[in-house]
Amino acid sequence: MKDFLSIHDCPTEFLKELLRISVRLKRFYRYGSSENSLAGKTLAMLFEKPSLRTRISFQVAMTDLGGHVIYVKPEDIGGIGKREPVKDIARVLSRYVDGIMARTFEHSTVTELAKYATVPVINALTDWSHPCQAMADVLTIEEHFDDTKGLKIAFIGDGNNVARSLAFACAKFGMKLTIASPSGYELDKESIEQANHVLAGCACQISDPVEAVKDANIIYTDTWVSMGQENEKQKRIADFKGYQVDEKLVKAAPQSVKIMHCLPAYRGFEISDEVVESPNSIIFDQAENRLHFQRALLKKLMSQIEI
Repeated sequence: MKDFLSIHDCPTEFLKELLRISVRLKRFYRYGSSENSLAGKTLAMLFEKPSLRTRISFQVAMTDLGGHVIYVKPEDIGGIGKREPVKDIARVLSRYVDGIMARTFEHSTVTELAKYATVPVINALTDWSHPCQAMADVLTIEEHFDDTKGLKIAFIGDGNNVARSLAFACAKFGMKLTIASPSGYELDKESIEQANHVLAGCACQISDPVEAVKDANIIYTDTWVSMGQENEKQKRIADFKGYQVDEKLVKAAPQSVKIMHCLPAYRGFEISDEVVESPNSIIFDQAENRLHFQRALLKKLMSQIEI
């Protein structure tokens, strides 16, 4: 694999190897060790959307491995694909750096970067897919459960890029995903069919959040209003009434249920403050594991490229 664009595109063994490297490096760095497998190498980080976790975790991961990063804002280059074509950006950057990380709106931007770049391209988020988040989630789940096989995740909220990547991850790791969304916000049928083609019965879409959580091992939620949807904020808040992950909903699930959220969390909207701060929450374990997974991903992809 040269690039990391979508979990659906990756062989299961490749994903499992990334998790094994993540676990090994997490232990390695926690004991104060370090390595320089990416010494002398540079990662270009292209951002159309700002982020706390994505920017800091990739920058720390690259530094941990002895490499360097260049942070590129849209205005620095006149907009990705605006001042000059994406394919030209990909080919120019390939002459300068050893890897490209992109956090964009359109998924086609990262696929075009990957098509024309000769160095690895990493999807750090698009409107269609968020594979680094979903893999950090799997790493977190593996830390809290003995086995992922048969675990049930209840995703409450918008059938968005995170829900889609979770569906693909569940199919690869033997889990089940039930998505509960209001009408008009469901995950698209094609993505559900793709997940179920890999693992029959892996993903399903319903509307009732209580039904979704009643036998769940994990309750997962995400913002109702993603970047670029700000003009829909009031409508979305109204449409998602009854879909908040609050103490009442959590009580409908097994007592041992874990709570997950990819952050940022808008407390009082998709999730209550009490649930975020509850003993069941593993939300900040997820956030930490973005660093550990991305460190492994960078090592795996970029250490294969010879200077």
